[in-house]
Amino acid sequence: MAMVILGPFIYAGINFVIALMAIMTAGSRVEPHQGNTVLGFGAALLALIAFGGGAALLMSRSPSARGLGIGLMVGWALMSLFTAGFCTGINPELYK
Repeated sequence: MAMVILGPFIYAGINFVIALMAIMTAGSRVEPHQGNTVLGFGAALLALIAFGGGAALLMSRSPSARGLGIGLMVGWALMSLFTAGFCTGINPELYK
């Protein structure tokens, strides 16, 4: 149960690093469509970490790993809700 609570905090840390790098890289591009590609890649990477990593951890036999897998998925969902999708890259306003 503790790992389910800890998982969103771990995901928030991962999200902060990847989203910051994606936004800084996208802002340094001269052509706008290149920045959109970088943001899209960052969004896909964050979803892969949350759901791919979470699903892989759910397949584990360890209760702690299973809890962390659920926590990563919950972290992605909470981050999407609390930031209106800006931090997870699902808000369409990022790509205009």
